[in-house]
Amino acid sequence: MSKQLQDAYIVAASRTPIGKAPRGVFRNTRPDELLVHAIRSAVAQVPGLDTSVIEDAIVGCAIPEAEQGLNVARMGALLAGLPNTVGGVTVNRFCASGLTALAMAADRIRVGEADAMIAGGCESMSMVPMMGNKPSLSPHIFDRNEDVGIAYGMGLTAERVAERWKVSREAQDAFAVESHRRALAAQQAGEFADEIAAYTLNERFPDLASGEVRVNAREIALDEGPRDTTLEGLAKLRPVFANKGSVTAGNSSQTSDGAGALIVVSEKVLKQFNLTPLARFVSFAVRGVPPEIMGIGPKEAIPAALKAAGLKQDDIDWIELNEAFAAQALAVLGDLGLDPAKVNPLGGAIALGHPLGATGAIRASTVVHGLRRRNLKYGMVTMCVGTGMGAAGIIERL
Repeated sequence: MSKQLQDAYIVAASRTPIGKAPRGVFRNTRPDELLVHAIRSAVAQVPGLDTSVIEDAIVGCAIPEAEQGLNVARMGALLAGLPNTVGGVTVNRFCASGLTALAMAADRIRVGEADAMIAGGCESMSMVPMMGNKPSLSPHIFDRNEDVGIAYGMGLTAERVAERWKVSREAQDAFAVESHRRALAAQQAGEFADEIAAYTLNERFPDLASGEVRVNAREIALDEGPRDTTLEGLAKLRPVFANKGSVTAGNSSQTSDGAGALIVVSEKVLKQFNLTPLARFVSFAVRGVPPEIMGIGPKEAIPAALKAAGLKQDDIDWIELNEAFAAQALAVLGDLGLDPAKVNPLGGAIALGHPLGATGAIRASTVVHGLRRRNLKYGMVTMCVGTGMGAAGIIERL
């Protein structure tokens, strides 16, 4: 006999500022410490919640090794001061790891297996290189022509999308300029204040005169990436992935460091602790596409998530479409006919940064607080994923 699904409610959503990698503000800050900060900040948003009811922490990480290895989810939960009874599991769906963690946490609640969960993501691209410390692809990906795309670097897949969807260099650069313009405007207007938990960075340096180590405390409250850029400036940059290509460092997402965390609960917990829900997690979908054009993934995932939610595309008021590359974002926008005004209204990853496995949790926090601030109803987080996938999750403001 089938059970009716129950709703999963988001009662807290917090994130760190995003630092630039590999030489940004968090270059010497461990990713598990960033995760701890995000978890503690999320818990602080719901002081009435007894953390002993939290059953598990699901955390996304795209390269779960070295400083973010050893099951960083469990490590983060313990270091954040959560009870020993809270479990932890690290999940990896590359760029969609944080969003997948949120969907998995919501699913545990929806099927009645849990009543309170932590969902999050963390990534240090300063400390852990893009493909890890010892990348090793299976040689069998070269056995069949249709599998070779698995070996393509992300930038090369963006070049394939730009070529196939006829996205010009000029269009990509213009998209990048607009991403930075929106991000800077959002920062100046205080749009990120609800979601960002300022991080105190303690920098140590020797005092040669006294022989002591001095500590300089500096508060980081804004994302490091947004800058005042121009079409003329971007036009001077050379392609970095193909000799005659159009994808540059200026129209690609920034490598970054950061973390995000959300708390998801059942209606039972809402009533038990008299909590006010921020939003409801509505649906999630993931779909595969050819690896060599992985950037087009959201084109397949978005309709699937809408169908699962029983919604139409026009019902979505706010879309966080991760800007892995301007080329793929523009291709998705064009093919689905998305309203540019609804997509990344506060700027995207080209300006704000893309800390891989953390991005889904970070952008979910942006949607949760953005919907409430602007009195909108439905939001979506969506992204392309390495090896050829797209993921999309829908959130409803309550």
